[in-house]
Amino acid sequence: MAGLLGLVLSHGLAHATLTRENTAPAEAIQESLTRLAAERLVNAEEEPGNWMLHGRTYGEDRYSPLKQINDQTVANLGLAWAWETGTNRGLEATPIVVDGVMYVTGSWSEVYAIDARNGTLLWRNDLDVDKTRGQYACCDVVNRGVAVWNGKVYVGTIDGRLVALDAVTGEIVWDVVTIDKSRPYTITGAPRIVKGNVIIGNGGAEFGVRGYITAYDVETGEQKWRFYTVPGNPADGFESDALKMAAETWGGGPWWEIGGGGTVWDSMAYDPELDLLYIGVGNGAPWNKHIRSPAGGDNLFLSSIVAIKPETGEYVWHYQTTPGEGWDYTATQHIILTDLTIDGQQRKVLMQAPKNGFFYVIDRETGKFISADNYVPVSWAEGIDPETGRPIQTNNSYERWPKLQLPSPLGGHNWMPMCLSRDTGYVYIPSQEMAMLYDNDTEFEYIPGYWNTGMKVMKDVVFPAWIDHDLVMALGAKAAKGYLQAWDPVNQRQVWKVEHEGLWNGGVLCTAGNLVMQGNGKGYFAAYAADTGHKLWEFDAQNGIVAPPVTYEIDGEQYISVLAGWGGSVGLSFGMVGNVRENMYPYGRLLTFKLNGKESLPPVQVTKKLPEPMDLEADGDLIAKGDKLYHHNCVYCHGPGAISNPNMVDLRRMDAETHENFIAIVLGGRDAHKTGMIGFSDHLSVEDVQAIHAYLNKVGENTLEREQASGFWKTFKGAIYSVLGAITSFFVSIFNWIMNAGS
Repeated sequence: MAGLLGLVLSHGLAHATLTRENTAPAEAIQESLTRLAAERLVNAEEEPGNWMLHGRTYGEDRYSPLKQINDQTVANLGLAWAWETGTNRGLEATPIVVDGVMYVTGSWSEVYAIDARNGTLLWRNDLDVDKTRGQYACCDVVNRGVAVWNGKVYVGTIDGRLVALDAVTGEIVWDVVTIDKSRPYTITGAPRIVKGNVIIGNGGAEFGVRGYITAYDVETGEQKWRFYTVPGNPADGFESDALKMAAETWGGGPWWEIGGGGTVWDSMAYDPELDLLYIGVGNGAPWNKHIRSPAGGDNLFLSSIVAIKPETGEYVWHYQTTPGEGWDYTATQHIILTDLTIDGQQRKVLMQAPKNGFFYVIDRETGKFISADNYVPVSWAEGIDPETGRPIQTNNSYERWPKLQLPSPLGGHNWMPMCLSRDTGYVYIPSQEMAMLYDNDTEFEYIPGYWNTGMKVMKDVVFPAWIDHDLVMALGAKAAKGYLQAWDPVNQRQVWKVEHEGLWNGGVLCTAGNLVMQGNGKGYFAAYAADTGHKLWEFDAQNGIVAPPVTYEIDGEQYISVLAGWGGSVGLSFGMVGNVRENMYPYGRLLTFKLNGKESLPPVQVTKKLPEPMDLEADGDLIAKGDKLYHHNCVYCHGPGAISNPNMVDLRRMDAETHENFIAIVLGGRDAHKTGMIGFSDHLSVEDVQAIHAYLNKVGENTLEREQASGFWKTFKGAIYSVLGAITSFFVSIFNWIMNAGS
């Protein structure tokens, strides 16, 4: 009965905004989803015209047998319809399509039902999400999608709830709180439906939580089981023998006061034959293992793939990709299940390219290591021991001295899904290269509700107001690399790669038409030949794409859909190295294509507002103080030096009214439940906010000066910065090659 304690019935959610635009297909939806029960999901492979599961099938290979759109016809691909989300934050969802109806989520966990043939909105529900919880979303207020089953649509929300909606009306059927709201948990991942259970994880490890995954009854919302990924306080006993075993790999602490981390914030896959659910486990809390577990140890089940029984949550086996994780090297990245012929033997395998830079092939029956090799340059390990499956680590400790290391916390591959082509046998990985300086915060103090990484460089980061942002953007964009690569999992080698202009590009789709589809951060959606990597087609989506595409078929006509909406951690916190376009469309869209589609997007008309700095009396010391305070409190939403997602509030360009009310806004928030802009009065004084204001005002002054410079100077400076960017790119390539211990 424990699960019923958090259950909130729909009559208690009268404030949720539900909009119904068109109820004509209601009977068809009801009939369709009523038939969508366990057997149909298990046999999703037999319905290539639908996309009923997050990865199309339980194996999550994101391969579609549809081939009307193929390498010969894709040149005729055109826009069939576009639907506006009306939101300006990141979009990461995988659309679910069942019998002509699409269910998809947007920013802030909004849910939409759409006619997949023409883009007509059927209903939308904002679920009355408490947007103050956005402060605990490390990487934007995104959502990666829904699950559907037996007339219901299920979604996890940014404020930690799991909600079941009526698929026909969009009304709430049941609503359960899955988290302890006194801790900084969030949910951004998509739930999965397995054997009558809807399964959901959570996020929040950067702030300090204890990770777990929970199963709820699909009909009632009653909690069925919960699997914790890290042990709690040993004095309180352990929830299972698996956690008792895991506790032996933790040393010192007390890690449990901060939480330990290990959140399951994204990947899951299920094998119906073996009846095993595979989950990817995240990073430690704090990141710094010298603080979290000073006596050492592997710290299970951090950065691990864990196999559990879906009906009971019972532990079966685990494989840890990064023992003693201390760099935010999560194993929450996309998991693919398939069968491979290795050394003449057919093997049931699990494949993953986690953040740590190695591509793993694991026996999914036993969890035994089969093979691994680095798919991007790495410096933290020389390779993986073929006998033990453990990394051969380099001198990567940062306990006494800072350490520049590859990959960065963004990883060689982040959350964006890969895909496996059953025709070429290759896995297609959205990859990236970027180094980071790791260092030990010897004065670390846990602050509840704030980032608690234990990294001094992240606590003490500054971005002086005098720095030329144009130069930073020119060099920063070249300091990191992004590309799509085809990887041979049997021979553990790269087959081809396509360079992008920067990192943080979209998830991918494979089809039987010899196609790999991917969007990029610059806002272009492209089709590549799966066998050669040759670009065959491209469309200007006008907004950065990080979401993965899907494909489906209605009445014999194939469609491809993708969300365009720039965001995520790079979109917010890493604006200086982000893959940002100047004329980005400010709102998200759902774009759908078919052969000979005739629709088009209107031209983008975005006018940058000039900064309106105030005449403030502020000396260098006050501005420097504001610099440090800003980068400790504001950077994760508004970016270093106030360079963030172009669609966010640009604090370099504040108008007179915002300047006038700046202190009140920062201390008291601005309609936080609706906007997410919380107040900081519990942490900042009036004097602190005045210092932040002085810093941002100076940044605005310098921005205004640059933008009012003569056209000749702008052109000349742009040419110089372009050359410097090219030089930076060259030296970064050399640096990564030298640093690559895994080659």
